[in-house]
Amino acid sequence: MYATGNKKMLNMLILEILREHSDQEHRLTQQEIIRLLKSNYDMDCDRRSVKNNILCLKELGYEISMEAGYCLLEREFDDAELRMLIDSVLFSKNLTHKQAEILIEKLKGMGNKHFSLKVNHVSNLPELRHGDNRQLMYVLDTVNEAISQHKKISFIYNMYGPDLKFHPKREEKYVVNPYQMVANNGFYYLIGNYDKYDDVSHYRLDRMTYVEMLPDKVKPLNQVAGLEHGLNLPKHMAEHIYMFSGDSIAINMLVKEIMINELVDWFGKDFYVIEKRRDNQFLVRLKCNERAFFHWALQYGPYVEVLEPVALRNKIAETVSEMNEKYHRKENGNV
Repeated sequence: MYATGNKKMLNMLILEILREHSDQEHRLTQQEIIRLLKSNYDMDCDRRSVKNNILCLKELGYEISMEAGYCLLEREFDDAELRMLIDSVLFSKNLTHKQAEILIEKLKGMGNKHFSLKVNHVSNLPELRHGDNRQLMYVLDTVNEAISQHKKISFIYNMYGPDLKFHPKREEKYVVNPYQMVANNGFYYLIGNYDKYDDVSHYRLDRMTYVEMLPDKVKPLNQVAGLEHGLNLPKHMAEHIYMFSGDSIAINMLVKEIMINELVDWFGKDFYVIEKRRDNQFLVRLKCNERAFFHWALQYGPYVEVLEPVALRNKIAETVSEMNEKYHRKENGNV
């Protein structure tokens, strides 16, 4: 709260009024600014002082329009940017309902009162899926600090049980070398290395509790298989679409033309269209984590045919056959 009655603060009070009450569609007259100064801050002011202080603010670098009224043009975030940030919180699966509510109110406060009125309908949080981990903010902060200080972390890793509550995957804490946090499919993941082994591993941050930063330095990247030349994040994310750990392999497949959009959505442009085949199909080659691609191929089964590697093709064929048998058995009443 600003102190009232102090004329030295007049320019800052006018700036606050412009920030809260004005935009290009809602400009303030000198008389409106004078009224708001009196009602909000008990500050008396005349028209000349309003104009002089606004000119002073413009000299200080604030972008203020004086045409057809006064409005602050420059903001930390425009309305579209704020709405994008609010939507990212609203649809986050990591945050609890209460955490999402608090963050959205803070973001709404960064706009003016007209923006807040436009997003008042963003209030259906109970109907959306949100996380259960109340430690998430602490987890994010601790992991981020550990990454910046190149320190190891320990934590309990949890899974949901049949009671739909968190349960430790094991009693012993995981000790992990943290390298990078990423957002994928609505969740935060840690890209790291389980200290007992030498390969890359991924962990959902919303499933981590009792996180501690340890005094030990992290294992150098060149000692982790797959990270010998550093972490190429775009390449890593394209090859780990479901954030499974394990090796990436070269894959050849036939896809229908309508799948090109889906390929770009999932893999970016890190794939090659080798040639066009019959029936408007295309031979595509890419590199992906084998476990992840197995699930992806099942998801898009009617539109994709894996050709190589043969072992993966056979595994998909076997799984599809088992599924076919399962569903036909149920149709015949032999459940």
